[in-house]
Amino acid sequence: MTVTAAELRRRTAELLAAHPPATTDRLDFLRARFDAGLAWVHYPQGLGGLGAPRSLQVVVDAELEAAGAPDNDPRRIGIGLGMAAPTILKYGTEEQKQRYLRPLWTGEEVWCQLFSEPGAGSDLAALGTRAVREDGGDWVVNGQKVWTSSAHLARWAILIARTDPDVPKHAGITYFLCDMTDPGVEVRPLRQITGEAEFNEVFLTGVRIPDSRRLGEVGDGWRVAQTTLNNERVAIGGMRLPREGGMIGPAAGTWRERPELRTHDLHQRLLKLWVESEVARLTAERLRQQLVAGQPGPEGAGMKLAFARLNQEISGLEVELRGEEGLLYDDWTMRRPELVDFTGRDAGYRYLRSKGNSIEGGTSEVLLNIVAERVLGLPAEPRTDKDVAWKDLAR
Repeated sequence: MTVTAAELRRRTAELLAAHPPATTDRLDFLRARFDAGLAWVHYPQGLGGLGAPRSLQVVVDAELEAAGAPDNDPRRIGIGLGMAAPTILKYGTEEQKQRYLRPLWTGEEVWCQLFSEPGAGSDLAALGTRAVREDGGDWVVNGQKVWTSSAHLARWAILIARTDPDVPKHAGITYFLCDMTDPGVEVRPLRQITGEAEFNEVFLTGVRIPDSRRLGEVGDGWRVAQTTLNNERVAIGGMRLPREGGMIGPAAGTWRERPELRTHDLHQRLLKLWVESEVARLTAERLRQQLVAGQPGPEGAGMKLAFARLNQEISGLEVELRGEEGLLYDDWTMRRPELVDFTGRDAGYRYLRSKGNSIEGGTSEVLLNIVAERVLGLPAEPRTDKDVAWKDLAR
C-alpha cells in the first residue's frame, strides 16, 4: 500500500490523541512516535517508519510541531541520526536494527564515530587500530582514535579497525559497533582553540567486541564506511536552513543593526557572501530532494566544501566588520558541550570554531579530490600504494 500525505496526517492525529503532548512524558511520546512509524517515515515498518516516500516526512513534522509535540533533540544526537542509523539500516542484521535504531532515534543512546586516528586522518584507509579475532569468537581491539565528537556522552560508537594487515589498506578493514562503557575504552578531552573540549581522543586497550556487533562482512569495512561518510557530508554541508540561516545570519544582523560600522568594501563583500550562502542553501535543498530517490552520493562532498569555505569567509568578515569588538572573546572556560554549535556565542567564537569546518567530516583537500574524480570524472591521482599490503606501507 502506498502511504499518502492524508494517511500520515491520520496516523499523526491518532498518535496525538493517544499520547497528548501536554500530559505525556517526553520519552514516552518519542517511543510511541517511533512505534507508530512516524519517526522517519521512509524507514521500513517496525523500524520507526512506514516505507513511505522520504519527502513526506515534512507532513508529519509540521503536524507535530503545530501540536507542540517534543522532538528528539536532533542536534544532540546528530551522529546517530545522520551517520550510524543509515549505515545500520543498510548493512545491519535484523537483530541489530531492532536493537539499536529505536533508542538511537529517541536519544536514549548517544552515538559517536571512531574513525580518524593520529596517523590516519585525511588518509583514513591507512588506519592502524587492530581488531584480532580469538578462536572464532570475540574481537579484541587495540588502538587510538582522535577528533571524536560526543565520545564523552556516547553509549555506542561506530568503529572501523584493521583486521587483515596482509592485504592492501582498503581491503583489510572491518566495521564494528563498540560499546563505549566496555572495559578498555578510555575517553580523554581535547581542548580546542575555542576553549571547549567538544572533541575527544579515545584509547582502546584490549576492548572485546562480540562478532554479533560486526556490521557487514569481515574485510568489507571500507565499503560500509562509505555509507557513513557520504551521509556525514550531507549532514554537515546539506543541513536544512531558512534564508539567512547559519553563519550569514549574525553577520547580516550586525550590518543592519550597526550602521556606524559599514564601509563600501565590507558592503560589497557581504553582498557577495550573502548571495553565495543563498545559492548554497538552495543547492542543499535540491540535493536533499535528490536523496529522496536513493542514497547520498559524492555530491555531498561539494556541499560540505561550500559549507566550510563560506563559514570561514563569513566569520572572518564579521570579525573585521566589528573592528576592535571583533577581537574580544566571551569565555575561555573549559567545557565539554553536549552538542556542536557552529554558529553560537559571539563573533570571536564563530571565527575560531569555523577553522575546524575544513577538517571535520573530511578535509577540504580530500573532498576536492572526490569532487574531481567522482563528480567531474577527471583522471584519478596516481596512487602508488593501491596494491601494497598495509603492513608494507611506509609509516
